[in-house]
Amino acid sequence: MFKTIDRSSNCEIKAIVKFLNARNVRPCEIYRQISETYGENAMSEGMVQKWVRMFNEERRIVHDEERSGSPSLIAQELMRCIDEKVHSNRRFTISDLSMNFQNISRSLLHEIVTEHLHYKKLSSRWVPDVQKRKRMGAALEFLLVQVSGGRIL
Repeated sequence: MFKTIDRSSNCEIKAIVKFLNARNVRPCEIYRQISETYGENAMSEGMVQKWVRMFNEERRIVHDEERSGSPSLIAQELMRCIDEKVHSNRRFTISDLSMNFQNISRSLLHEIVTEHLHYKKLSSRWVPDVQKRKRMGAALEFLLVQVSGGRIL
């Protein structure tokens, strides 16, 4: 009996499909061999048939094509408008922002403010994350001075 391979990449299995197809092995036999070697969940029989068809239609590449994915809802212009609103009132809430940007969901507004504009909630104000890093740097410098006995290194 053969050893089974636990982890494999999709392109590895597609390369095997391409090789066995070039040897005129039938798709059901290709599927059986892949299942024995890589396990039942490596590739379905339908996917093996699909890839055999694509290789028969002169496909050469075993890698998937680039996909555009879903279009991003976050545009630079939108981020600039939200940033201006935040600068005009640092004590805003996401609810306040959602009143100004009614066509954007609250979760998307929160994502823009926290992950893209890098604001953090500090007491009742939103501050840029840069200030937090400056405070951490100052605290570390203070600790280093304390450890070195008052001497600046």
